[in-house]
Amino acid sequence: MPVSKTREKLVDVARQLFAKMGVENTTMNDIAIASQKGRRTLYTYFKSKEDIYLAVVESELDILSDTMERVIEKNVSPDEKLMEMIYTHLDAVKEVVYRNGTLRADFFRDTWRVETVRKRFDTKQVLLFKEVLREGWEKGLFRIDDLDMTAEILYFCVKGIEAPYIRGHVGSNLDDNTRDVFVRRLVLGALGRNVG
Repeated sequence: MPVSKTREKLVDVARQLFAKMGVENTTMNDIAIASQKGRRTLYTYFKSKEDIYLAVVESELDILSDTMERVIEKNVSPDEKLMEMIYTHLDAVKEVVYRNGTLRADFFRDTWRVETVRKRFDTKQVLLFKEVLREGWEKGLFRIDDLDMTAEILYFCVKGIEAPYIRGHVGSNLDDNTRDVFVRRLVLGALGRNVG
């Protein structure tokens, strides 16, 4: 098995074990046995359980990043694209957290550890938001004084509501259409777009 395939398998097996048993209850030996690889092979790729945990988080973020790039490639207006980016981001993060079972508790309890891996992902996401904002600005749909700052603020606002959104604390008492009206007014209105 090629090097990258072996590493990929180890990460996938670790993700499954972490989701089922929790990070704290999973040992490096559990991962080695479940992956049908020796401990030596496991330690060739990862120095510790912390390393493999961070690799699991990074692999999930790569999937989310690919999902966001597919939204960017859609042939829709920048305002619609921006709204889809927000919902896609929140729904994809929620899906990752729920798909990973007991890993969910670790996500909420240990967000600082997750943040170390998210830096590269966050930078890439800010650039995607900037791309759509620039498109909307160039088409006269958005009024933006500082493209970089606006992209950062918008992305980090979306990131900031991930945990409340996952827990169902954001808009849970609203139907989708009503929630969409509020989000559109807030986001697009702040960008100078007249929203009825």
